Amino acid sequence: MKRRLVTVTVLAILGVFGLTVIAKGQKQLSGVIKIDGSSSVYLLTEAVAEEFQGTNPQVRITVGISGTGGGFKKFARGEVDLIGASRPIRAVEDEACRKNKIAYIELPVAYDAIAIVVNPANNWCNHLTVEELKKMWEPEAQGKVNNWSQIRKGFPNRPLKLLGAGADSGTYDFFTAAIVGKERSSRGDYMSSEDDNQIVQGVANDQNALGFLPFAYYVENRERLKLVAIQCKCHNNGKPIKPSEKAVRQNLYHLARPLFIYVNRKSADRPEVVAFVEFYLQNAASLSKEVGYIPLPKRAYDLALQRFKKRVVGSMFGAKGAQVGVTIEQLLAAEGKK
Repeated sequence: MKRRLVTVTVLAILGVFGLTVIAKGQKQLSGVIKIDGSSSVYLLTEAVAEEFQGTNPQVRITVGISGTGGGFKKFARGEVDLIGASRPIRAVEDEACRKNKIAYIELPVAYDAIAIVVNPANNWCNHLTVEELKKMWEPEAQGKVNNWSQIRKGFPNRPLKLLGAGADSGTYDFFTAAIVGKERSSRGDYMSSEDDNQIVQGVANDQNALGFLPFAYYVENRERLKLVAIQCKCHNNGKPIKPSEKAVRQNLYHLARPLFIYVNRKSADRPEVVAFVEFYLQNAASLSKEVGYIPLPKRAYDLALQRFKKRVVGSMFGAKGAQVGVTIEQLLAAEGKK
């Protein structure tokens, strides 16, 4: 993070004296780019925006956090130029865009691995099975499963405090699909927030807490949180595994997912938006690592850039929302052969 803070400081100093460095013969870009959406993708988009403004100080970029669902609502109304999304667009959101004549370009930008975290003082839980997580989070657990001892024999008689993303979050959509088996299906009596930092705070301050959040937020707070391995019969030969770049790339971690940006097709006619999106795809690999996410393979970024340059509209996922175990590279490659 320090490198980007230095960049911003230098820009601020240059702005005070009205100085702008422009390459000879290069036309200076200007304008406003409005971005909203996922709190997960926010970390990457914020990093990209800061780097982009280092060479394009006349372009003002605003980045909001309404969650994936809230972002799509604004996007469908034409209020923003692009959004970050931690799941693919849903059919109902696609229909809202069509109704308002908002065509969009869907672009994958990184991989995330939803992290299951507990308090560092928790000395009894090092891994959980998908079935145990489902037992905690399914709708039937509400008012009934309230103690760690109910999850596994040998766990202590301690209250179970659950924290996670709110209903407008793509993280919530994916987590429920992968763990409960149905998107947006869970108990409702947990502490929810669209701000992942609140989940960090809640788990860090309660020995009995367990939460789920984007991997980058764990990386940023690894001294305050303990990472729990996940055991799934369909991954890693049924052995517990923690999220990592290797685990995600080799499809060994059950809670791995792609992250996206969606660009308003009309906005993609503006030079500052074109430059920003191309810069995003060209630098997402290095910056996603910097903020704690997993880069896509180089070929995936090349294909995504090609998709943007051709202005290919619509969803590769067929507007099906959160999906578990879908490979971005295969989808992009298949589309490139059309």
